[in-house]
Amino acid sequence: MKVLMVNGSPRTAGNTYVALHEMEKVFREDGIETEILHIGSKDIRGCIGCRKCAETGKCVFNDLVNEAAGKFEECDGLVVGSPVYYASANATLVAFLTRLFYSTHFDKTMKVGAAVAAARRGGLTATYDELNKFFGIAGMPIASGQYWNGIHGAEPGEAQQDTEGLQMMRTLARNMTFLMKSIALGKEKYGIPEKEPFDRMNFIH
Repeated sequence: MKVLMVNGSPRTAGNTYVALHEMEKVFREDGIETEILHIGSKDIRGCIGCRKCAETGKCVFNDLVNEAAGKFEECDGLVVGSPVYYASANATLVAFLTRLFYSTHFDKTMKVGAAVAAARRGGLTATYDELNKFFGIAGMPIASGQYWNGIHGAEPGEAQQDTEGLQMMRTLARNMTFLMKSIALGKEKYGIPEKEPFDRMNFIH
């Protein structure tokens, strides 16, 4: 099994990474393969709604989004971590996720998603909610831990002092591992839930 981890912080060794790395250690102990993508400092533009991906199967902007698409398709779980900027996720990360989810047309049903936020003080839960929206619209079960998944620290590395936050990350990783393995067993016995044809209903005609 494999978990793709996305670090949305421009600091590759900052507090968001501290949180993700704490999860990574648990995954590895449980035999889960991991890969961390550091995208927070990359030049990633936002979606322009051209819908070319519907024709080509990939985003019209050939950057890290298209490079990550295959990794996303192959993984069993996706962890997304972000620092908190004005009570929301890093804009680069949001642009990355928007284009990644919209331009990839493979079935994401039953891939497990988990969101993690890092902040000096406030805005953690707003960022956590924002990131979970990507999983919810894609039919991805959302892994939870023992609290809303966040860690505190201002200067790089300070999150190592947040012992409760680190425990939250370990609990989240264990729960996510259990969920992925349980889903794998369920797929073997029952398959994935039947899907009805999509009934698109616009509010304005």
